[in-house]
Amino acid sequence: MKLFGSRAARPDWSDAKAPDLDDFEKLAAAAYAALPAQFRALTGGVEIRVADFPDDEVIEDMQLESEFDLLGLFTGVGLAHDSAVPETGRQPNRVWLYRRPILDYWAENEETLGDIVTHVLVHEIGHHFGLSDDDIYGIEDSVA
Repeated sequence: MKLFGSRAARPDWSDAKAPDLDDFEKLAAAAYAALPAQFRALTGGVEIRVADFPDDEVIEDMQLESEFDLLGLFTGVGLAHDSAVPETGRQPNRVWLYRRPILDYWAENEETLGDIVTHVLVHEIGHHFGLSDDDIYGIEDSVA
């Protein structure tokens, strides 16, 4: 009795491991590099960071029920609120991608991991542009 069909038709997952933080950084860099040049030019000096989970302060501030509730986060001052005068001591604008929640989402959905990372990255860059979640979802719906 064959339970899994032809071995040649399926990838060999027997030695596969979940992508680690370095793999995720590479995925994020590839996703960013694949964005249109005009879009990337508008992002300025946004740093892209990867962590396993949001830190305790983010979990508390956002009143998350679980550290798995957030796939990504933009921190900093968005373009809509930025001033021409540099502020001393201001942290750089950052997009955070959270590896474990993204992997959890990937395991439960039909999308590729690369597509999910790209989606979260673009969504958070949208916040850098000053867009709300509703604005971003509206844009996504209009191109879907």
